[in-house]
Amino acid sequence: MSTFDDPVAVAHYADRPPRLVPGFHDLHRMAAILLVERAGPVGHILVLGAGGGLEMNAFATTQPGWRFTGVDPSAAMLGLARTMTTPHADRITLHEGYIDTAPPGPFDGATSILTLHFVPREERVTTLKAIRQRLKPGAHFVMAHFSYPGEPVARALWLSRYAEFGAASGLDPESTRAAGVAIADRLPVLTPAQEEAALAEAGFTDVALFYAGLAFRGWVATAP
Repeated sequence: MSTFDDPVAVAHYADRPPRLVPGFHDLHRMAAILLVERAGPVGHILVLGAGGGLEMNAFATTQPGWRFTGVDPSAAMLGLARTMTTPHADRITLHEGYIDTAPPGPFDGATSILTLHFVPREERVTTLKAIRQRLKPGAHFVMAHFSYPGEPVARALWLSRYAEFGAASGLDPESTRAAGVAIADRLPVLTPAQEEAALAEAGFTDVALFYAGLAFRGWVATAP
């Protein structure tokens, strides 16, 4: 069973990202600022990895003129997203599936926060292309997730820092260290250089780093 299908893990999901991702709430605020530069106060935003609803709730609260289409493969996480975003339900449409499940748009902006590090390397560019094809020309795409050097020693160091941040935030040290080991073993994490190359190959322009928090990085890019 995937963590995102485990009822206990899903029930406690909202508690963990702020304790594991440095500047988690600020990350959402920065993403909204970058999106509104091109979307304006009235826009339709595509959210890939919408399960949990944390970023949609943050965006909807600060941008009352935005509508959202969210996509996520986990029915349980989409259920949590519906609960999290209840006050904004009339502006949100959710789809169970992957990027090919999303409507063609065109959207005024798109985000993928803490999601693309689950996408296999061989599917990363294909996924990014599918996002870009759903955006209006000039729209911004914002993504943030695990990204760190690929050398074994450097990778282990950054993941140990990730684990220590979680422990310093009140999580069980043993569980955060175990999570760091699992991430190294199971997630197809790209280096920052590989991330930027994938965005360029997918057809995005003006790729720029806007966020770095220990083992996490975030970029904004523009659909041509």
